[in-house]
Amino acid sequence: MSLIESCPLLIGGEWSTVSGVPVTPVHNPSIGEVIAETPLCGADVVDAAVSAASRAFPAWSETPPVERARVLFRLKVMLEDRFDELARSVTREHGKTAAEARGDVRRGLENIEYACGAPALLMGESLENVAAGIDCDSIRQPLGVCAGITPFNFPAMVPLWMWPMAIACGNTFVLKPSEKVPLTSILIARLAQEAGLPPGVLNVVHGGRDAVDAILRHPGIQAISFVGSTPVAKSIYETGIAHGKRVQAAGGAKNFVVIMPDADVANSATGLMESAFGCAGERCMASSTAIAVGRAADTVLPALVDVVSKVRVGPADRDPQVQMGAVISREHADRVCGLISQAAGEGATPLTDGRGLRVDAAPNGFFVGPTVLDHVRPEMVTMKEEVFGPVLNVVRMDNLDEAIRLANQSAYGNGAAIFTRDGKAAREFRHRVRAGMVGVNIGVPAPMSFFPFSGWNASFFGDLHLQGRESVAFFTQHKVTTTRWFSHGEGSIWADK
Repeated sequence: MSLIESCPLLIGGEWSTVSGVPVTPVHNPSIGEVIAETPLCGADVVDAAVSAASRAFPAWSETPPVERARVLFRLKVMLEDRFDELARSVTREHGKTAAEARGDVRRGLENIEYACGAPALLMGESLENVAAGIDCDSIRQPLGVCAGITPFNFPAMVPLWMWPMAIACGNTFVLKPSEKVPLTSILIARLAQEAGLPPGVLNVVHGGRDAVDAILRHPGIQAISFVGSTPVAKSIYETGIAHGKRVQAAGGAKNFVVIMPDADVANSATGLMESAFGCAGERCMASSTAIAVGRAADTVLPALVDVVSKVRVGPADRDPQVQMGAVISREHADRVCGLISQAAGEGATPLTDGRGLRVDAAPNGFFVGPTVLDHVRPEMVTMKEEVFGPVLNVVRMDNLDEAIRLANQSAYGNGAAIFTRDGKAAREFRHRVRAGMVGVNIGVPAPMSFFPFSGWNASFFGDLHLQGRESVAFFTQHKVTTTRWFSHGEGSIWADK
């Protein structure tokens, strides 16, 4: 049995543990062991964190942007130096493979790199002589205390989508990481302190629904960032704005990948495999449905089944050759297997079947094998629900118009992709598909940090997305000043004529 850690809070620059509150276990999903306990704190802890952030805000907001950026530069260097340790932390508490964990950390680092450009990103605009002798300029100023509520599936990247840019803009921050994966956020917060971040600028609290509700309702919080499932994202958005806050809430997805008859077979099969089964399908950019157009089903599906059947599943923290790790919990593994069974009962054909997978090296791990379901219909359960696991639906269509029509019927709109050699088909798909992030011969079209993570429809609630210039706009407010300086006597009704 691994040593069980007690997850501390960071409030006002001080780390502390709490007692007398319920706790929830943090598992190493690869081996099924409890490695830590997360306290389920309530409104009192959130209030203490907000108070500390409020006290830190005046001095931090007046700190020159270049000095704020220098703290982030130092943090970036420290995270680079501890890169492997951070990746191991992600693997340990989440179950990602080594490559996936490194990608999680790398994407987080890219957001810090982007936030280091705050002095340029925060520059305003000005125009002389908007009217005779009158000038106008606009500047961006911070909001105050901001908060982030993050999911379990990217322990490093998603929190780093939020607080580095928020503090670069001069805000202070309260982070509530997922109670399932708090350890990486704790490690990064400790390093932020070492990098010179003043007390109270970043605070870390733990909890479940009570803590979330306290964040949503606290009058001292000006803006909230959230990533999670669509029902929760919708609730977060509606409750947050009802309490006068800015909210950006990224939700779930049902992402479609269209395979055209002319698609490169090997690259399409590999792209589908990586998109559907990377991170064990636990990401909002995973391909949940492949639409095989025409004869593509006869060419790409056999190649897909071949590569999927060779995927090595196992404990990522013990076997560096593992290509797919565990899902987050036993309960989630059971749910995914139940959905596979239900779809099979509805008439889907499992070409590969991940139910009942046994990994001898880790018999207690939370594993589901990669599953390809053929002949899936729109009314089946795996088409209607976000499985959030290693399951790929295959739907067969006669032409591109039918494929686009099916994709656009989804309530979601996170990502969509097409594999083809035909530029006209690619352009038609890009133009007509109703999704915020589109890939052409790329299965996971997640943008780099300087572009917005731009989900549409029920995949996002709010006006300004995470990442890129939209994140700068989200964490700041405009102030526009119109200026006139009078010459002697100008504007006076008593001036000599």
